[in-house]
Amino acid sequence: QVQVEESGGGFVQAGGSLTLSCTITGNFFSINAMGWYRMAPGKQRELVAVIGAEGDTHYGDSVKGRFTISRDSTKNTAHLQMNNLQPEDTAVYDCRVAGKGGMDYWGKGTQVTVSS
Repeated sequence: QVQVEESGGGFVQAGGSLTLSCTITGNFFSINAMGWYRMAPGKQRELVAVIGAEGDTHYGDSVKGRFTISRDSTKNTAHLQMNNLQPEDTAVYDCRVAGKGGMDYWGKGTQVTVSS
């Protein structure tokens, strides 16, 4: 059984930092990409950051220069370092893992709340 587990969410003041982690466990084929999406109340889900198997990265425009995604392939884990957080970053952050054979798994989400 495959599980995607997120950790690291919480409450922080504007300008602060948080690091999210995502780990996939279980039986699965090779991972192509790991990424983070977020959904704020009343808004559509948006891409935050994604990292490919070769370490290639892509960021949403609103987080460029502030967030950094990294990956530890030996542990099937991805990290999202979030700096200079702002109230508009408040959302539920979901981890997504995609791979060969149509593999597409999501975590349950972790709440990030940024106060002004």
